[in-house]
Amino acid sequence: WSPADALPVCLTSPTVAILGSGDFSRSLALRLVASGVRVVVGSRCVNRIPSGLFPDAVELRNQEGAVSQAVCLVFMAVFPEHYCSLLGLQSALAGKVLVDVSNGAEMNIHGPSNAERLAELFPDSLVVKGFNTVSTWELQTGAHDGSRQVMICSNSTEGKKKVVQLARQMGFHPVDMGGLSAAREIEVAPLRLFPSWSGPVVVTFLLFLFFYGYGFLRGILLPFLAQGGHNAFYRLALDLVNESLPAVALVTLALVYFPGLFAAWLQLWRGTKYQRFPSWLDNWLQRRKQLGLLSFLCAALHGVYSLCLPLRRITLHSVSLKVPHKSSEPWDELGVWRSDLYLSCGVLGLGVLSLLAITSLPTVGNTLNWREFTFVQSGLGYIALTLSIMHTLFFGWDFAFHIEAYPFYMPPSYLLAVVVPCIVLVCRCFLLLPCIFTRLTRIRRGWESKLSQLCIDSKLRSIPQF
Repeated sequence: WSPADALPVCLTSPTVAILGSGDFSRSLALRLVASGVRVVVGSRCVNRIPSGLFPDAVELRNQEGAVSQAVCLVFMAVFPEHYCSLLGLQSALAGKVLVDVSNGAEMNIHGPSNAERLAELFPDSLVVKGFNTVSTWELQTGAHDGSRQVMICSNSTEGKKKVVQLARQMGFHPVDMGGLSAAREIEVAPLRLFPSWSGPVVVTFLLFLFFYGYGFLRGILLPFLAQGGHNAFYRLALDLVNESLPAVALVTLALVYFPGLFAAWLQLWRGTKYQRFPSWLDNWLQRRKQLGLLSFLCAALHGVYSLCLPLRRITLHSVSLKVPHKSSEPWDELGVWRSDLYLSCGVLGLGVLSLLAITSLPTVGNTLNWREFTFVQSGLGYIALTLSIMHTLFFGWDFAFHIEAYPFYMPPSYLLAVVVPCIVLVCRCFLLLPCIFTRLTRIRRGWESKLSQLCIDSKLRSIPQF
């Protein structure tokens, strides 16, 4: 005999029990009722539940009465430390599906998960982990607030089917995570703080510290020490930040496309696409979206800071409204070309980068097919990188060839910032050569070189046979 043998057959709209009367229980009851499911809530103290807290369609009973009313599904909306208080319901819960909605108390949990402990306490029940990654707000809004995934795991196939069916009826998208051993990973998922953003944020912050510190050393500290009190520390708050942000944005944007080029050259060298990339390269490829959005953030902040510079000058210097003198300044056509070109390239680059940021949103990206998404993220991405490099080079103009641009033998920050982006563009141009592009296309369509096939065959023969 197994618990699955005693699983009742659920009706089209079965009665679902929820043990617990907290905020999650109320939100879950609201969503279930809206989905056409009959709900009964079980509480230790029914009289203490305020009137109007639950919808009128929800029946409030004690825990024993709620379990007896449930056809096959019981949500355990109580804290894990109170599971032991439900041991008196073992016989009533036998053969029913218990949905554990609890989260982990800390990131590094040791021992069994909450769902595994629940399965040990109720061995005659079918324990399913699920709905813990869905917040109370998402339960109330449901499918009307975008696509919501519900991660589910269980050792019981029958119990998992019942929860998957109910999740779809509620307007969510269930994701099967496997057996109950995956419950620990699901329980700590809501505790993670931007797990895919930590690396890109650290890289962007370190780049900003480098360019900010380099500009401080080159333009403020060393002149102050060498020229005996030349005070330019007022540049720390605005000018130096505005000089560092575009350099960070340019290098970060180059780091978005650098791993793709490295992966392409690696496939060309191996002669096959069936060998896995190194783990560090794989992680880098998965963080390109975050790097791109951080690049857009730095570029947008650079634009805002640039608009603030004239306001600072107006504040520091009084504006004279007297009639101007008739003295005319010579027309510097070359200077006008330089300023117009670098401003135009900067505005266009920020505009294309804004389009990339918008299409990276799931609600926008899901409306594009693969070819459209690749064109925007790859084709327009390289256009944005090219415009950003041109913006930097037009800003520098021919100053890089003057000895005055290298005080203390230190090059300007914008020269350091264009090194990596220029390397990325040169590598991309090499990949567009017909001889290289044709071979790479064949490899990505499944073609393998004879040398790579021999290497794979030798590795397969070296695996011991049992």
